[in-house]
Amino acid sequence: MDPVIRIKNISYTYPDADRPALDGVSLDIMPGAFTAVLGSNGSGKSTLAKHLNAILVPQSGKVFVDGMDTIDEGNLLAIRRRVGMVFQNPDNQIVANVVEDDVAFAPENLGVEPKEIRRRVDAALKQVGMYDFRLHAPHLLSGGQKQRVAIAGVLAMDPEVLVLDEPTAMLDPRGRREVLDAVEALCRERGITVVLITHHMDEAVGADRVLVLDRGRIALDGTPQQIFSQTAALQALRLTVPDTVALTVRLNAAGMALPTDALTPAECAAAIWEALR
Repeated sequence: MDPVIRIKNISYTYPDADRPALDGVSLDIMPGAFTAVLGSNGSGKSTLAKHLNAILVPQSGKVFVDGMDTIDEGNLLAIRRRVGMVFQNPDNQIVANVVEDDVAFAPENLGVEPKEIRRRVDAALKQVGMYDFRLHAPHLLSGGQKQRVAIAGVLAMDPEVLVLDEPTAMLDPRGRREVLDAVEALCRERGITVVLITHHMDEAVGADRVLVLDRGRIALDGTPQQIFSQTAALQALRLTVPDTVALTVRLNAAGMALPTDALTPAECAAAIWEALR
């Protein structure tokens, strides 16, 4: 199986910056995979995200989306149809006064037929659990609901890849959970390729693959279990571990013998129960 996105040794430096934001990054993103990208502030996470649908293009190296070179302006529309972006602040992506009109905005601008727009809007809203709010005013919704509407607006473009750049950064815990549940369902049930940029370690637990960036380079790459078992390496990169891992480490230091790959609350609780039996 070929990667849906192939990144080959890309580098990018912002004007007046004293070092590259990305420095020789190579990466294949496979169809249907859920990839989480972690890193401290300034590690290059958002810069990498913006290279995935040609918001930025590499100053050296190459990015290919379904074999299309992002530096070729003739590929731009096709690339952005395939790779949709969701950003931190949903208010910046909402453009209409009614939810369903907002979700219809992008396909209308792509020239999609009205009947197909109706189908896509209804399907996208149902996929993120917002169909019952289709006639509501977006500004009256909660933060998590607004972000799910923003995701629906991207889904209505029928993308292969959904890139989310810290989509829960401005949300409360309930809103974060709403958005993450919707994103995970899109990947697991619909097969949409997901790239999640986040600084919340817990949000990466359900990913297939976790990348950790540091100073524009990939410092760690593996499954969530492989990455979060490396507590010392993560601390050296100015990162924490999920709460479940932190609890496991403390309990093991107190004399228990818990596995380090129990990442979800349910897995952690089961491991503690088994150790106490």
